[in-house]
Amino acid sequence: MSLQDYRRRRNFAKTREPAPDDSAPGGGRAIFVVQLHHASRRHFDFRLQVGDVLRSWAVPKGPSYNPKVKRLAVEVEDHPVSYASFEGDIEEGYGKGHVDLFDRGVWATRGDPEAQLRKGHLEFELFGERLKGAWHLVRGAKKERQPAWFLIKAEDAYAGDVEADDLLDAKMRESTRRAATTPSLRAAAKKSTVRKKAPPKTRRVPLATLTKNAAALKGARKAKPGNGFFAPQLARLRETPPQGDDWVHEVKWDGYRILTGVANGEVLLWSRNALPWNDRAPEIAQAIEALELDSARLDGELIALDTEGRSDFNALQRTLSGEAQAPLVYMIFDMPYLQGYDLSRTSLVERKALLERLLAHAPPHLSYSSHNVGDGDDVFAMAMEQELEGIISKRANGAYHSGRGDDWQKIKRLESDEFAVVGYTPAKGSRLSFGSLLLAKPDRAGGWTYVGRVGTGFTDEMLRQLGKTLAKGGTKKPTVRIGAVDPMLRGALWVPPRVVAEVYYRGIGNKDLLRQPSLKALRVDKSPDDLRDSDRDPPPAKKTPRGTTKAAARAAGADAIAITHPDRVVFPDDGITKQDVVAYYRAVMPWMLPDIADRPTSTIRCPGGIGAPCFFQKHVMAGLDHVGTAKLKEETGAAAVYLYPRDEAGLIELVQFGAVEFHPWGSHVDAPDIADRVVFDLDPGEDVAWPRVVAAARKVRSLLDELGLVSFVRTTGGKGLHVVVPLNPGADWDTVKTFARGFAEAMAGLHPLEFVATAGKRFRRGKIYVDYLRNGRGATAVASYSLRSRPGAPVAVPLRWEELGRIGSGDAFDLRSVPRRLARLKKDPWEGIDKVRQDLAAVNAKLGA
Repeated sequence: MSLQDYRRRRNFAKTREPAPDDSAPGGGRAIFVVQLHHASRRHFDFRLQVGDVLRSWAVPKGPSYNPKVKRLAVEVEDHPVSYASFEGDIEEGYGKGHVDLFDRGVWATRGDPEAQLRKGHLEFELFGERLKGAWHLVRGAKKERQPAWFLIKAEDAYAGDVEADDLLDAKMRESTRRAATTPSLRAAAKKSTVRKKAPPKTRRVPLATLTKNAAALKGARKAKPGNGFFAPQLARLRETPPQGDDWVHEVKWDGYRILTGVANGEVLLWSRNALPWNDRAPEIAQAIEALELDSARLDGELIALDTEGRSDFNALQRTLSGEAQAPLVYMIFDMPYLQGYDLSRTSLVERKALLERLLAHAPPHLSYSSHNVGDGDDVFAMAMEQELEGIISKRANGAYHSGRGDDWQKIKRLESDEFAVVGYTPAKGSRLSFGSLLLAKPDRAGGWTYVGRVGTGFTDEMLRQLGKTLAKGGTKKPTVRIGAVDPMLRGALWVPPRVVAEVYYRGIGNKDLLRQPSLKALRVDKSPDDLRDSDRDPPPAKKTPRGTTKAAARAAGADAIAITHPDRVVFPDDGITKQDVVAYYRAVMPWMLPDIADRPTSTIRCPGGIGAPCFFQKHVMAGLDHVGTAKLKEETGAAAVYLYPRDEAGLIELVQFGAVEFHPWGSHVDAPDIADRVVFDLDPGEDVAWPRVVAAARKVRSLLDELGLVSFVRTTGGKGLHVVVPLNPGADWDTVKTFARGFAEAMAGLHPLEFVATAGKRFRRGKIYVDYLRNGRGATAVASYSLRSRPGAPVAVPLRWEELGRIGSGDAFDLRSVPRRLARLKKDPWEGIDKVRQDLAAVNAKLGA
């Protein structure tokens, strides 16, 4: 099944069903939706988002909570993700009838859903309002034109004697009554109006007992409940675990810190920087609700599990962004409040003992983070052996207090591997012989790739000996491939790889360089050629950076953004990788950021590279911690949360999530209804030569000059040019749109053989379309210095008017040439654009608007 079948079966000029939209936004959790469809035969449409489509099955009798009941599910064509919100009447043609939204939520599965579907058995979980718990889709043996599957409830806490028709609300029952044309439908219409609830089968410690236990703890105090955000306790980084039985040691989970507040039974999840997370992790909120607590505060880490049941940070990021459906688990390690009692002053081990009792029979998405008393070195050794991120050591009798202190300490795992020494940096100050050794790993092309510098771990004697042998001579031209810019390499001298160094390090950083390397030994028993025949995969190629804590990311800015899959090819025809894209945006950041910061921004995300489907993303998505968010009204009047870059860290984080292009509004988030830019997009027809586009831009500038308006020009990275008019003071969008349309029509009227102001392509032959439609609320234009998701990695580049005649095309600049151009420039081509004072009131009067 495919969207092609969906398109073929519908006339979108007549049906209200949504047409497939290649630019439909994605980026949230993968969803499921069930729609009650009163077609010629009443049925439930069951849909799971897999990638960019909704895989769909028609279930005649609807889902059943009884594990012994196998419900026929006939596979039908894929539907667009936008279909998930469709309700109402299909008035004619295929599927004619009324559609009600029965349920919607997110779903998860352990493993690749596509692979499971190909094998004919998908095991998954649903987290909706009506449908919850574990389920199976099993393909029938008989191959029909429309493959038959069976939808089966798994044995779990939600299983019971409940049918889909038991869960209909008044609106859906009324639709069923009106569509009741057969005895079976009339019987369904008369079903009970009371929704049955399958009680969980798990046992729990009585809440009265837990409350009594909490009250008895030393230091417990009665306090009013609250489910708002509370600042978490934070740890300090240490090299080794603290010693003695006064300390307990836990696994350092590789995920996102989540804080939970429960008050009057209402559960609220918060990120460590106070962002609400219920919508991003509904399975966790539902699991905590199942505990039926009146009030509580919980502290833990949200993790994703791989197919082996291990914590996988990459899977967590991909699940939160909609690229995967891994099961999520809340590893809870502290409980500073329970059932009306503030436990923050009680000892940690007593809080954890009570927490363990609470979670003894909790739903599977909640897990207790256990600990060891004492033996910190052994616990850390275990973490090393199992390749965990590290451990957290905590004072056993410690209170719970917000902020960073010495009561909690984090000890991260050191890794080691062998690398070729390919150069050195000069010594500084009192340092002997050299500053640091330059390291490289073998690459697949038979050469070497730079991985970083090691400057610690040397004795004075080693420094002296290496200064006489290895760190001597060399050339300023690198002998290896350098994928990331390192400013410390400016004075480096490079030598052919002759020596092998074994190095400790703390993972791979966002520039694909070793983090905190320290020399372990020089391997005199090995040569660099031995590294090409290693008995294991080189760590830099296999161990994806797992990121840093969000507090550290905020402190270190964009340098703390972990870049996963840096070798992923984004521009396949040009061999440009994700790391290359990151390096480009870092290089142009001082020039680009002023044009985009604090503006609502749509991005074009290409998580699989530009050769795979790309899509617009304008709303906030899970996993973004450095990007600003603003709740703004849509054109429909409904409110939505838009994203916007605030600083370098936010922009780089969007690139980490696959963003290639950036398209900001012509207004800022603090005044979204006031435009401060007007953009005219000069879009030439197929047979229009470039010199005519240049001449057209100059004519636009000339007419703007006559109106008293200063303008600026940039290439678009495509076929045309943008002429940009700054406004100060700004104007409301109606005023701007009226002016832009009037100006475009005036250009078409003055030069009818040159310009057209109508969007239809048939009108553009031999002419240049003056696109004024980018000047409305919510409309966007490509940002200066943004890449375009096209072969060649072209860039939209601001120009001085004086240099326009020297430019050969709208895509004359690319990812490689723009940094070189900026290095030569003495000043910004758009210098002063934010200081120009001009307004549209008098201009509109001149135009008679």
